[in-house]
Amino acid sequence: MLKTIFTIVICFCFSWTALAQQPAGSIEGRIITADGEAASGVTVRLKGKGLETYTDDAGRYHFLRLRAGTYVVRVSAIGLKATEQTVSVTAGAVQADFSLSENLSQLEDIHIRGERANKFAVKSSEGVARMPLTNLENPQVYTSISKDLMKEQVVVNLSDALKNSSGIDKLWSSTGRAGDGAAFYQLRGFTIQPSMVNGIASLTNGDIDPVNIEKIEVIKGPSGTLFGGALTNFGGLLNLVTKRPQEQAFGELGYTTGSFRTNRLTADLTGPINQKKTLLARVNAAYHNQESFQDAGFRKTLTLSPAIEYRISERTRLNLYAEFYQAEATNPLMVFLNRSRALIARSPEALNMDFSKSYTNNDITVKTPSTNLNGVLTHRLSEQWRSQTSFSQSYRKSDGLYQYVMFIGPTDAELSRYVAYLNAASSAFNLQQNFTGDFKIGGLRNRVVIGVDYLAQRTVNANSPYIVFDKVSTLGNPANYASMNRQAIESRLAASTAAPTKGRNSNYVYSAYVSDVLNLSETLMAMLSLRVDRFDNKPSFDQVSGNSLPNGYLQTAFSPKFGLVYQVLKDRVSLFGNYMNGFKNVAPVVQPVPDVSGIFKPQQANQVEGGVKLDLLNGRLGMTASYYDIRVDNMTRSEQIVRNGTPLNITVQDGAQKSSGFEIDLQVNPISGLNIVAGYSHNNSKMTRSAANVEGLRPVSAGPADLANVWISYQVQGGPLEGLGAGLGGNYAGKNLITNNTVTGAFTIPAYTVANATLFYNFGKYRLGVKADNLTNERYFKGWTTIEPQLPRSVLANLSLRF
Repeated sequence: MLKTIFTIVICFCFSWTALAQQPAGSIEGRIITADGEAASGVTVRLKGKGLETYTDDAGRYHFLRLRAGTYVVRVSAIGLKATEQTVSVTAGAVQADFSLSENLSQLEDIHIRGERANKFAVKSSEGVARMPLTNLENPQVYTSISKDLMKEQVVVNLSDALKNSSGIDKLWSSTGRAGDGAAFYQLRGFTIQPSMVNGIASLTNGDIDPVNIEKIEVIKGPSGTLFGGALTNFGGLLNLVTKRPQEQAFGELGYTTGSFRTNRLTADLTGPINQKKTLLARVNAAYHNQESFQDAGFRKTLTLSPAIEYRISERTRLNLYAEFYQAEATNPLMVFLNRSRALIARSPEALNMDFSKSYTNNDITVKTPSTNLNGVLTHRLSEQWRSQTSFSQSYRKSDGLYQYVMFIGPTDAELSRYVAYLNAASSAFNLQQNFTGDFKIGGLRNRVVIGVDYLAQRTVNANSPYIVFDKVSTLGNPANYASMNRQAIESRLAASTAAPTKGRNSNYVYSAYVSDVLNLSETLMAMLSLRVDRFDNKPSFDQVSGNSLPNGYLQTAFSPKFGLVYQVLKDRVSLFGNYMNGFKNVAPVVQPVPDVSGIFKPQQANQVEGGVKLDLLNGRLGMTASYYDIRVDNMTRSEQIVRNGTPLNITVQDGAQKSSGFEIDLQVNPISGLNIVAGYSHNNSKMTRSAANVEGLRPVSAGPADLANVWISYQVQGGPLEGLGAGLGGNYAGKNLITNNTVTGAFTIPAYTVANATLFYNFGKYRLGVKADNLTNERYFKGWTTIEPQLPRSVLANLSLRF
């Protein structure tokens, strides 16, 4: 199948190359708003010729392969005053630029009232490469999920939004646990968590509300060169881009209700604070309360996200953003499997469990407040150089009772219920200084970023020990099922003689990086990048013993990156290849013998990838297809040696892992009003050198090998039903080995397909939307050494008022 797809893509590219070689004229240009910003999504037509296109995120448009003659270029949008230019085309390219009388915020208002064609297509990003690059100029693969798509799908959480990208899948939900309580996802066979907002550190132990997200960038592959190793993993990372204040005052209020007693209120208010419009503000807020589909459980959150933009001068701009997040929730049911004996049941069905039971109580909750502050000071030094100083201060806390269940005994009919009191807080301070340049040397264009990065992280723990509260049968209705409550747990924890976890630790990362995109010709570009990273982990302090632990260490890592892009058709078809590196710091260990070193090097992940990116049919067809191969080395593993007749386990650093696969993402607008987003990924991961019980096997963190997503929506473009639309789509996930070793055997979560649909109507200042998830009421599960049942069929209705 993969060979067939690649053959089609290659033939497609060569056929377009042949067409490109035919002599033809073209019209191209850029459209800007009254305040000098790029005007994206604006309709550009050749009057009387039946040809139209739309501007990309940089405000650019193109008409290719035109015959010689005179053309009238017309720029328009619903609610926008049409503008025309007459141009003459010969064999070369003719430039036709436009400056609109509307400013950016007015244009965004127009876009909301009149939908753009191919509105979900990936066009450009400044965050992925830390410099402005279009998607076709960037040798790295990424998916961009816009707020427009999330609004159409009535998305109320981050996990549902991420279903629109190939290659990523949720492993388990947010637990609220100290240090790693956010949801876990797998990307290209490796685990990731959301850790960045606007390209800088952002921490949470809870879920992330999408109310203030402009777009989500799923950046794929090892990205240590530009993003470091402390906040990323080898499969990639998530970067959340927030909404910015606008010049034009507007507001939007929304209410969502539906299944499981969901109640959600949202607000989005923005506009100028002063008459000169040099000081702008925006506030996004959301209150969300939702109960579980099981016999107990809920999640209640409150999010407040203010932002300010101060235009100090024509050259200097300051953006400040904050997010205050309060959450209280019960722990979702995650059934941990036995890890020390051969498994009896090998699938969820074989357990014969009643998954409508939660095994918890609504007064057993954990609170996960977080505060994230960040700011960006942008100053244009010259026409070629720009300075950008960014900072963030993040704080997250876990406060309350954490509870989970696990099969410990010899059978699969009894669960041990574990409990602990969490009282832990983590903070991070991140400071970045980037200089970006766009200049020529020897006639060759260079786009450069030179940056330094400082990251400081600190954690303070005062957690109770984990204890077994009781054991409960999974069969029938056991007498002690309802005995678990807050009062009983607190009493049991107070009587425990086990030692608590109390202490603090901190680490610091000092980094410098440089990246250059060099235009070797108008259509051939090379990216060369390098990072040096100095990691300083301070000794942890154990408050119970009163001693510092011997776990402090220093470690240096180098991370190179190289990419090539050849535009077979300029701004239409790009062939790309990349070599990318990621790294992860490895702490020293105390070995059982003095002559075996316990000092290690950082883990290294090296990716080689190649593929094609398309932006065809005047922007109506966008596609990214690639094949990647990631090799990880310097992994640690246990090995047994014998000294003086005594077997000893030492830690060695020669472990390796391989992850390779194929991904494709499509955004298609075949006719006006019809938009299609689709993706498919296949991943092959295995431990190539590791502990004997997992060597040669697929890691449990790799998730399903096959994932697919599709979303098809149509909105009526004119007539009495204008603004009425509907969407239909869903997700497929192949089987998932959540336990996979020679000691326990393999436990498999079966493949599933979930279908979703929406119906919406935009009329005047109002928008009404209804969404139904899991239309067929599919019983399915997620997991990562755990079994987590997912939502059955649910319906949500949303009403929004814009003013």
